[in-house]
Amino acid sequence: MAARVAAIVEPVLEGMGFRLVRVRVSGGGNSGVTLQIMAERPDGTFTIEDCEAASRALSPVLDVEDPITEAYSLEMSSPGIDRPLVRVGDFDRWSGHEMRVEMAVAQAGRKRYRGILLGTSGASAKLRRTDANPGEEVDALLPIEEIGEARLVLTDELIREALRRAKQAGRSMEDDDEDADDLDDEDDDFLPPDADNENDESPDMIVVRPATPRPVKAAQAPKKSPQSKPVPHSDGPRGPKPKGPGRFAKPKPTR
Repeated sequence: MAARVAAIVEPVLEGMGFRLVRVRVSGGGNSGVTLQIMAERPDGTFTIEDCEAASRALSPVLDVEDPITEAYSLEMSSPGIDRPLVRVGDFDRWSGHEMRVEMAVAQAGRKRYRGILLGTSGASAKLRRTDANPGEEVDALLPIEEIGEARLVLTDELIREALRRAKQAGRSMEDDDEDADDLDDEDDDFLPPDADNENDESPDMIVVRPATPRPVKAAQAPKKSPQSKPVPHSDGPRGPKPKGPGRFAKPKPTR
C-alpha cells in the first residue's frame, strides 16, 4: 500500500520542487489509519509553508486515486534533524554522523546496529560500530535494500551541521530574491524616450498638494447686557406703609 501511495505522490512532489523521503501507513481498525508522507527540498530543508503547500496539492490527487479504501488522516512532515536514511545518496550525504540501523534481514544473526556512518560501498552502507562487543568486527557492510529502518542519532555535531545547512539554504534563497529585486529595479529605471517630445524643453511637472485647511475658530457672539428689572410703579404717594384697613395711615393731629 505504501508503495502505491509513493507512486502517486512522488510525481506531484517533484513537480513542486520537492523530493519524497518516505511513505508510511500505520494504524487501522478503531484507531484509524494514518498516512505519513515525508518530503524535503533538494537542500534538505522543508518549511511549514512547504508542508501546507504539499498537503494542499496531494489531498485532491489522493481523493481521486483513492489508494486507501478506509478513512485515513494525512500527515505531511519534514524529515527532521534525526532524519531517516532511505536513498543511497542519503548514506553518502550524511557520512561522518552517528546512526542506528534496524535490519529487515539479519546479518550474521544480528538485526540492530549502531555506529558512525562511513558512506557507501556499492549498494551497502559502511558502518563503524560503536556497539561492538569484544571480539566482534568493528566495521560492517549493511545491504541498503535489506535495511528496515536507518536513522541518524541526535548529537550536538548533527545539530550544528543541520543549522549550518539550513542557514546556507536560507542565504541562497535570499540571494535569489535580491537578484530578482535588482532585475525589477532595472526594469523600473529604464523608461523609453518619447519620440514626439525628444526636443521638448518644457520644465518638469510639479505636483502641488493643496494645503490642508486649518480649522477657524468662530467668533463668539456678543454677550447680552443684563436688562434691568422693571421697578413696580405705585400711583399713590410715597410714605409710611399702610396700617389697618385703610389705605394710608391718618396723620396725627398737632396741638
